[in-house]
Amino acid sequence: MREFIVEADGGSRGNPGPAGYGSVVIDAATGETLAERAEFIGVATNNVAEYRGLLAGLRAALELDPSATVRVRMDSKLVVEQMSGRWKIKHPDMKPLAAEAARLVAPGQVSYEWIPREKNKHADRLANEAMDAGRRGEQWDPEASRAALDTAASARAARAVPEPSGPPGDATAGAAKAREALAQARTPHPTEPSKEAEMPTPTGAATTDSTDVTGPVRPVGATGSADVTGPARPVGATGSADVTGPADTDPTAVPKAAADLRAARTVATPVGTGATSAGGMATSPSVGWGSAPDLGAPATFVLLRHGETPLTPQKRFSGRGGTDPSLSEVGREQAERVAAALARRGTIQHILASPMARTRQTAGAVAARLGLEVTIEEGLIETDFGAWEGLTFGEVQERYPDDLTRWLADPEAEPTGGGESFTATATRVAATRDKLVAAYAGRTVLLVTHVTPIKTFVRLALGAPPESLFRMELSAASLSAVAYYADGNASVRLFNDTSHLRP
Repeated sequence: MREFIVEADGGSRGNPGPAGYGSVVIDAATGETLAERAEFIGVATNNVAEYRGLLAGLRAALELDPSATVRVRMDSKLVVEQMSGRWKIKHPDMKPLAAEAARLVAPGQVSYEWIPREKNKHADRLANEAMDAGRRGEQWDPEASRAALDTAASARAARAVPEPSGPPGDATAGAAKAREALAQARTPHPTEPSKEAEMPTPTGAATTDSTDVTGPVRPVGATGSADVTGPARPVGATGSADVTGPADTDPTAVPKAAADLRAARTVATPVGTGATSAGGMATSPSVGWGSAPDLGAPATFVLLRHGETPLTPQKRFSGRGGTDPSLSEVGREQAERVAAALARRGTIQHILASPMARTRQTAGAVAARLGLEVTIEEGLIETDFGAWEGLTFGEVQERYPDDLTRWLADPEAEPTGGGESFTATATRVAATRDKLVAAYAGRTVLLVTHVTPIKTFVRLALGAPPESLFRMELSAASLSAVAYYADGNASVRLFNDTSHLRP
């Protein structure tokens, strides 16, 4: 069954005053805009215009496929709550409009979701185009509309991320120094992780998942081990997430050598006897960060990838610039399973989530079990894959072969159409990490996020190069964990644990 997203908005310049609405119908699987509707409706209130936009969007969706399910997204809290049945409808002008909307689509076929205004820009621009046309004594002309183009341009401009400030961190201080310290101690270099990308699998490459493209969760596979001993990293970051050269380019290299050596050798396990990680792999006894009491308790980030969406089994790119799909039935079940597992462990103290629908829904399931609130953190959002959103790897390879080749080879390359590079993503994630480490020192925090941010947290903690993003597999609803210590080092404690999803 097809799924449509209807985004609708309305406005009134005077309230009541000259009013108009805008609606857009989007294919939830591909992100393609299927229909736009807008109209100047004369003098009306803002809420009436919003309801008129909703009706136009629902009609457009029904014209495309009467059997499709519809997810309505609006920035009008009033309309969303009233149509969801949680608020009463008292205004006489809105009652017949709400009743008509309820008749158009059966209750089990439609759902309503509130979104911030900045997430509803396409419909907002259509509404404003309609009101502008009405001011000129005209009706909205779809051929002259720039709403889709302006929305895409605005999204690209909003992706600019300020460069983080603070002490030298992953970008300038980590991997080269850790390798040098290990060489001095004649310690073998840790094995590189296996190849897995934030994208559908290229022909001949190792098994991968896209930002939202892992197939149904496998009952076995790469699970988390606390025995991850790659070079750990200082917490701060100062810009590019790349490893930037030999240690002698960094004046802090000599004073930090001892800490880097210790970090590279340390096994991240609690003090005590040998343990077994949730992924089933044994850890070393009594050698963890906990054996250094002067460092205090770390800030521990438990990294949860959201559950499956309809795009996951189709292995399509699904980032921040796409349709923002909800969890599928399988994904909702996964969210409940991971919530139950975390409730049994009983260690989570705070929950933060990316603003995307799939992460908010996954976080909501956990929060309901744990009795905690969910805080939205913009820095945890997925990478923007530009024109590749909703496409499979094969489709991208066919349509944009040169851009794809550059993207695979260069972390600073952007997807076609001005998406976000992996370097830009890493800079954003590093800045978010630094902020959260400072805010949650000594606490255990669940971060519900996506494939690229989670892999980036792990990559930076290990001091691994950017290409390591393509060498990790991360399943839907999997758990990973990284601890951050007061001396600036990080320890990967768990990776891609899916044991809670097994029958």
